[in-house]
Amino acid sequence: MEKRQFKTSINASRQHVWELLWGKDSYPEWTSVFAEGSHAETDWQKGSKVLFLDGQGRGMVSRVEENIPNEFMSFEHLGEVTDGKEDTVSEKVKQWAGAHENYTLRTVDGGTELVVDMDVAEEFEEMFSEVFPKALNKLKTMAEK
Repeated sequence: MEKRQFKTSINASRQHVWELLWGKDSYPEWTSVFAEGSHAETDWQKGSKVLFLDGQGRGMVSRVEENIPNEFMSFEHLGEVTDGKEDTVSEKVKQWAGAHENYTLRTVDGGTELVVDMDVAEEFEEMFSEVFPKALNKLKTMAEK
């Protein structure tokens, strides 16, 4: 498991960026660069389950480890979802289960610095290195409209 960090500066308030990150309508928009039809099924509350899914119902099952509004959100990834079935026990999943994905928002020069720190399995490093900056750029564009 490798640690990766992605960051961007956004000319908008932390509250506005937070709302776009986790909003029911905005989350699918900025995450569409990962997969068409991307969405999350959750209430975003600490301890809650999250299903991060694509338009085909495939994706990851995770847990909200921490939620400090407008400041910090942490997910622990527990497994994957395939054909509507959650897998948290297979050998494939055990290789990366327990990985974290953390979003930190700081006020910098009247705007927001968004930093994403994540544990990435080797097989996904190239994809995340290519796609995550595109997702953050899309979020930045949405926030600065």
